[in-house]
Amino acid sequence: MSIRTPLAHARGLGTAKDGTHHWWMQRVTSIALVPLVLWFVIAMLSVSRADYETFQHWLSHPINAGLMVTLLFTLFYHAKLGMQVIIEDYVQPEWVKYTVLLITQFLLFLLGAISIVAVLKVALA
Repeated sequence: MSIRTPLAHARGLGTAKDGTHHWWMQRVTSIALVPLVLWFVIAMLSVSRADYETFQHWLSHPINAGLMVTLLFTLFYHAKLGMQVIIEDYVQPEWVKYTVLLITQFLLFLLGAISIVAVLKVALA
């Protein structure tokens, strides 16, 4: 017995089987962001009065650079997931929805890549 309507069955429409994964990834990234943001706030407070050379030395430590890159990646991925849900729920014309989704995902990817490259440039300089 199926819960799909006869019309949906005839059209072949139904669940995309992607909602559960998307929901879980939002929860996983939000949980991962809690300790990462706490680490970031504490770390930035500890080097808030440092000059550039001291900060560069601090960021050149592999653990600090790794945590910073992980924070940025997780943050931008979480933002992508959240923006996708908002756009899919509230933008009505389909062509506008897909256009806004593409632009948003491209911009978040670009900003994330620029941020990670900037961290690596400072850390490896």
